[in-house]
Amino acid sequence: MSIIVPRLSVLQASGVCYFTSPVKRINEGHDVSRFLRSKAYHDIMVFLLQLNRAMFPCRLPDPVTKEWTANIWKIDSPKLILSDTVRQIRALLVELNTIIDDVPPDPGPRRFGNVSFRQWYDTVEAQLPTLLSLYLPDRVLSFSKSSVVAPQVELQSYLLGALGSLQRLDYGTGHELSFLAFLGCIWKLGGFSTDSAEDEERGIVLGIIEPYLLLVRRLIKTYTLEPAGSHGVWGLDDHSFLPYLFGSAQYGPAISDTDETPTEGSLPNAPDPADVVKVAAVGRERATNMYFSAIGFIYDVKKGPFWEHSPMLYDISGVRGGWAKINKGMIKMYVAEVLSKFPVVQHFYFGSLFSWDEDPEATSPPDSIHIANQPLQNHAKFPKGDTGPAPTAQLGNAMAPWASATSAASSAFIGTAAPWSKRSAVTSPTLAFPSQTEQRNISQTPRMPSNFNPSSAGQNSSEKQTTRVLPPPTRAPWAKD
Repeated sequence: MSIIVPRLSVLQASGVCYFTSPVKRINEGHDVSRFLRSKAYHDIMVFLLQLNRAMFPCRLPDPVTKEWTANIWKIDSPKLILSDTVRQIRALLVELNTIIDDVPPDPGPRRFGNVSFRQWYDTVEAQLPTLLSLYLPDRVLSFSKSSVVAPQVELQSYLLGALGSLQRLDYGTGHELSFLAFLGCIWKLGGFSTDSAEDEERGIVLGIIEPYLLLVRRLIKTYTLEPAGSHGVWGLDDHSFLPYLFGSAQYGPAISDTDETPTEGSLPNAPDPADVVKVAAVGRERATNMYFSAIGFIYDVKKGPFWEHSPMLYDISGVRGGWAKINKGMIKMYVAEVLSKFPVVQHFYFGSLFSWDEDPEATSPPDSIHIANQPLQNHAKFPKGDTGPAPTAQLGNAMAPWASATSAASSAFIGTAAPWSKRSAVTSPTLAFPSQTEQRNISQTPRMPSNFNPSSAGQNSSEKQTTRVLPPPTRAPWAKD
């Protein structure tokens, strides 16, 4: 019997729909708890999990040998089926890429960001109504005749919000979340085919999200965009999260329609997660896998030992349970480090398609230090797409948004607080990760985290190394579930 995969609901065009201009709702730290009970949060998680499952290899019987074979989904795979809508949105991204050629970076001296990004952004904003009319299906743009506000207003808001901050000249996971919402809006409005849903979902990930990430990486390199709300070495990646989630699923064990989404194991011929420190392996895999594509971009923009500039990814590379276990952890980490963090979600806008209304089936997140210490924010308005100044928690001498009372108390110690430090007097940041839940039970708000300390890193490594001694057993947050 086939597994019933929850999917984002498609609205009925025959019904009455009223669209609204998306507005800011998350103004203070305690609003994050309210967001975790909203219909928008529910819909984001449903959409994310359905795309994630579609990226696992398919287990199919060979008609000749009668043995099982794995259908693997690679970037630009000839097996990938791209619908007309997917191809049109890809063409839209090409147009946005072309505008970069028309707006070269300013050659003048600068410290943070290139001011020419604002010109690029303004050009896109001026052309976007025309581009959406040209590249999105008519059934999406004319979905409801009863609404005074056109659906294009909501679509334009999320797409603009996905292109970085006009004011701060930065880009981060909050902008990436806005692009996920943009695609979710098109799904809800019937823009994507549901006749063969998994084929369409794979087309969305590899045919749209991956080209979008390539566009963003070019923006970052061309206009030297800063990381938005980055935790530095304490974070997974300065700019993105989704490629690690979907890329780990690409290497997961093959599944059939009757299998649950796996939480352990890998394809028999999948590369070792520890290969992230091997330049040759990264160069080989980045053309076909989203995880390694993101790792490759890190090598493009950062220098020095991998364990030093990306200790979180280095720690994850030692997970013993295979790529599916890494994937499970990435889902939990996305909830904790993206959807539950005020600096990230404070500028996510809410309309009718991703609604602030409370989900009647949601449960309140339990009280925790993680939620209680969400920073306060005044009600100053920032332009759409801007992440605003990152608020900080006032905990003694600790000013970082993720700081805890424990880490604040230890700040008097003079020495390194890097994750590989072995000094017992220094404590690592207290991060919270939800307890393990069934991936399909997305209607229940995930719990807030249990503490974890990043593990000690191994020996120094260089960019040109080809072999690596595995680090001690990882203490990544999901490793002991």
